[in-house]
Amino acid sequence: MNMLSTFIKPMHKEGRRFVAIAAAITLGFFLLAAWLPLLAPLAWIMVGITIWVYYFFRDPKRYTPTREGLIVSPADGIISLIEPAVPPKELGMGPEPRTRVSVFMNVFNCHVNRAPIGGKIISIAYRPGKFFNASLDKASVDNERNSLCIEMEDGRQIAVVQIAGLVARRIVCFSQNGDSIKTGGRFGLIRFGSRLDTYLPDGVQPMVSLGQTMVAGETVLADIYGEEAVRLARED
Repeated sequence: MNMLSTFIKPMHKEGRRFVAIAAAITLGFFLLAAWLPLLAPLAWIMVGITIWVYYFFRDPKRYTPTREGLIVSPADGIISLIEPAVPPKELGMGPEPRTRVSVFMNVFNCHVNRAPIGGKIISIAYRPGKFFNASLDKASVDNERNSLCIEMEDGRQIAVVQIAGLVARRIVCFSQNGDSIKTGGRFGLIRFGSRLDTYLPDGVQPMVSLGQTMVAGETVLADIYGEEAVRLARED
């Protein structure tokens, strides 16, 4: 990896028109600044905004662990909740609570979402809703969301839910019912701050702690075949 690739990442195609709009506005401010010098600071501010928009839609390569049974984080961000909860009823996964691990993404995180486990997508359900702060517990119930149920080869199921947040106003899902997906495979994106919930299979314990920083497609959330106790962490 060279120094250039450390700072310049590929951009997802979903971001092209947003970068183009920001760049066009930036150019317009610079042209106007030639007659109205007071606009020059705004033009430079727009340069920064254009760079940020590109940065938001970055889609870097990820190196997903391939050992069978590992569940990886579906999003970049911070673990905000770990608690028992019933998966979204529209997925039809039953009324029994499962361990839910929530990853909160701020506006500086990479927002490309990746599958926590490989398998077949047997259900995708979109539900409109409100736009509370995605870090709040009630966001899982009240906010706009898009839910996927992934069935593994052994029949076990995992739910992953895209949740819109206070700033986010657009959930994008690239996958369709019946698609097969690999662990860490790209399946969606949420624009401008949001959250991803993963509902683990029965009896599977998380290997992460509240406040831990996650990398989509790389950080291990849980090990289906592991027998390790729930991990505890200290703040240092």
